[in-house]
Amino acid sequence: MEQGEGSVMVAQGGLLEPPAIVGWSKALGELHRRIGHRFCRSEARERVKRYLLGLLGRVERKNGWRMAEAMGEHDPQGVQRLLNAAKWDADEVRDDLRGYVLEHLADEVRGVLIVEETGFLKKGEKSVGVARQYTGTAGDTVNCQG
Repeated sequence: MEQGEGSVMVAQGGLLEPPAIVGWSKALGELHRRIGHRFCRSEARERVKRYLLGLLGRVERKNGWRMAEAMGEHDPQGVQRLLNAAKWDADEVRDDLRGYVLEHLADEVRGVLIVEETGFLKKGEKSVGVARQYTGTAGDTVNCQG
């Protein structure tokens, strides 16, 4: 199989994969190892890995149902249990993720990382979390779901 420049394929578990996919897979594994120990039960540790993959994936609207489907689950109960009932410390996971981001994106000379939570613009007030608030999406204070 001949590949174009910059698309050398790498054998991974019997499959040929582009180097970028292999790199992302290794990075995801590293990230999971960093935060996985924060989850007490093995089921939660495994589910959080699939959840991370869903967050980074092409799921357009990342709600409970769509995330569950992306994770190969039949309904959102497992996702909801992970986020609401599993034993883990959100502050420690946040700190672990912050450390990971700093290690991989920080550049003391040139780097500035600005994270803005983008809200979804809403015309009505029926959806959960809709309120008048500033959002960079509109560049103004409008009804949005944050």
